[in-house]
Amino acid sequence: MMYPYMTLADDTEVVHSQIIEEDGKQKVVVNFERPTEEGFDTARCELPDYKWIKIDGFSKEEIQMFEQLLQSNAHLFYKYAANGGIHIA
Repeated sequence: MMYPYMTLADDTEVVHSQIIEEDGKQKVVVNFERPTEEGFDTARCELPDYKWIKIDGFSKEEIQMFEQLLQSNAHLFYKYAANGGIHIA
């Protein structure tokens, strides 16, 4: 299950998984996706290792910006992943 987190100014959607238990470690997968004329640009990163498991269509500069976003929001991704996404009343 993926939960919406935010939409960036260029229409890149940021979504995240629930907490995934793997090898005794809790991880969250964060996906960045932007519509294009041909389909979508996609980037996927696993926290807490900040391991990029897929990058297609985004520039190095955009990935660096995403890494900054991930580092400053990692605690929130884990919080919302544990709670089933962001709940807005």
